[in-house]
Amino acid sequence: MEEKKAVFITLPEYAGAVPVDVFHRQLEKKEIRAVLPKNLHVLYRARFDCRAGERASIRITADDGYRLYVNGRFAGQGPAPCFPTKTYVNEIDLTSFVREGENVLAVHTLYQGLINRVWVSGDDRLGLWFEVRCSVENGEERIAAVSGGEVRCRLHTGFEAMGKVGYDTQFMERYDSRAPEKGFEAPDYDDGDWSFAAPCLHDDRTLCPQPSAMLEFERIEPVACEQLELPYGGVRLTYDFGGHYVGNLTAAARGKNGDRIVLRFGQELDGEGRVRFVLRSGCRYEEEWILSGGEDCLDAFDYKSFRYAEVELPAGCALTDAAVEARHYPFRLRRLCGTADPELVRIWNLCVRSLRYGVQEVIQDCMDREKGQYLGDGSFTSASFAVLTGDLSIMEKLVDNAFDTAFINRGLMTCSPCSMMQEIAEYVLMLPHLLLTHAHLSGSAEFAGRYYDRLCDVLDFYRESYEREDGLLYGLDKWCVVDWPAAARDGYDFDLSEGKVNPGTHSVINAYYIGAVKGTNRLAGLLGKEPYRDPAPLIRAYRENFWDGERLAVRDIPKKADKDGKAHCALPSSAFALCFGLIPDEAGEARTVERIMAAPAERMAFFGTFAALVGLKRLGREDLIRRLLKDEGRWLRMLREGADSTYEAWGRDAKWNTSLFHLCYTYPVLFLCDWGMEGVFS
Repeated sequence: MEEKKAVFITLPEYAGAVPVDVFHRQLEKKEIRAVLPKNLHVLYRARFDCRAGERASIRITADDGYRLYVNGRFAGQGPAPCFPTKTYVNEIDLTSFVREGENVLAVHTLYQGLINRVWVSGDDRLGLWFEVRCSVENGEERIAAVSGGEVRCRLHTGFEAMGKVGYDTQFMERYDSRAPEKGFEAPDYDDGDWSFAAPCLHDDRTLCPQPSAMLEFERIEPVACEQLELPYGGVRLTYDFGGHYVGNLTAAARGKNGDRIVLRFGQELDGEGRVRFVLRSGCRYEEEWILSGGEDCLDAFDYKSFRYAEVELPAGCALTDAAVEARHYPFRLRRLCGTADPELVRIWNLCVRSLRYGVQEVIQDCMDREKGQYLGDGSFTSASFAVLTGDLSIMEKLVDNAFDTAFINRGLMTCSPCSMMQEIAEYVLMLPHLLLTHAHLSGSAEFAGRYYDRLCDVLDFYRESYEREDGLLYGLDKWCVVDWPAAARDGYDFDLSEGKVNPGTHSVINAYYIGAVKGTNRLAGLLGKEPYRDPAPLIRAYRENFWDGERLAVRDIPKKADKDGKAHCALPSSAFALCFGLIPDEAGEARTVERIMAAPAERMAFFGTFAALVGLKRLGREDLIRRLLKDEGRWLRMLREGADSTYEAWGRDAKWNTSLFHLCYTYPVLFLCDWGMEGVFS
């Protein structure tokens, strides 16, 4: 008998949808003409038989994502965001979920349809693919069910969008428990009036195993609940879950048919003790839940970042079993803090908790406003995660996703995999040191070697596109950040506006460029190859143009562009020179160290502070590293403000749209344990 073959399936009315190309360079104007509706919650149900003694497993994926139930029990969620050319397939062991005889597979999928940093969506690709296999101990295996067989499907009518939040990141939802699809995952649910799913006629996806682990889920009980009687009847319940988590509220409720519950979520309380559901990051976390009159359970698909939940119940309505379904990447702590200093231990614990609960299917910057896998932020975060856990999988996925963007631009993109196109020049130049970190932690250059030729091509692109005869980079059509937010650049004197070509050149991007060349040469040495390129001419050009020997500081712009001979010397300029060993003498290094240690925290943020710490590490100044980490304006400020997860800035008010759960500032762990950092940034 011919083996059944799985295909992508969808609702019959969308089977003819033609994929839309959403990819382009950031400065290219491109009209994206997607036609499918947004926020489509599509349900699927299938049945399969399992024989006595058989094991069962499923390979499954969906656009944009799925939640899987087997015999009414939640079995997993995925896949990690991916490009159509590498559509990730999850493999899940179902043995503990199945029973002898008939089993019911139920899948809740979401096609979000937005152009954002989260998914490759807004491209008219939607659908589900799966293959259930059953096997016995002697190795005999059979396909028990596939997408493309008799799979029933239906649009979930219980979800209604209440508006978008963040940078078009997600929809807030109104969930209606009166929808006929309520309880669709139950084995005895009647799907007799559902349609049969149809094959996607224009499927262009290429399947591959997901290279990273699937999410883990953890039930978090509230540590406190306050109840307030409302003047118009009903009650307001305010739950504190004891810390920031990523996930959704779960709860049961009973009330009258049509009763409306208001749900608000926040990362902090306001001055009156109410949940601040309009987050500092700009997300308005307010949703609704409509009851059926029976026993209802709250349902949700997409997630939020919150610590507090505020639930307003109408009179006569009762809520029970409230908890957070927290989701995160598997985390097993393998290292301890290398100091007993109580303040540094507090910083260490802050970073460890943030990484434990913050890392998702991708290394995200923040879990609310963007939810994007940024190569720059991710380089620091994935290194910190790997050092703490010994798990390199999420770093490997970040690297692979970054190089996969070469089909859009040889110089690579900034955020991936997603349909929002952004380019940041420095982020790409962090890849050599990320690969060196992997080689050092793994004890092998094999993984780095897979990407070496592609890395050289990226640097060739920078050389061909931006480098001039004097050895400096000019006129980049990629945004340069230097440090962020802009107010933390210490008055850096170069136009860093995003969305245009900024003519001229400046010190920080050239420091990154030289650092990337030097790092690539070290990779070549590990791989037994000839050096990529002699960096000496680039270093000489850098020093001739940016080093101010009188002030013992690095200029932001070249001497030849300095009309009055008093070019500004911002602190980040000198910090990056110290980081990559570009200051020409010990006197200059000593003066730079003095300036860094004397400067208030607000003069440098994420990138500049990391560069300064690396520079101090290169000089062997562990004493100053610890002093800088303990600066009252940095991580200790977060802790004074009550942080249990790292912020996006030094303080809640240090940025106009601060996320209070952001992973960019977790890198102190790299400097608080001995893992061989000297070999990466030597």
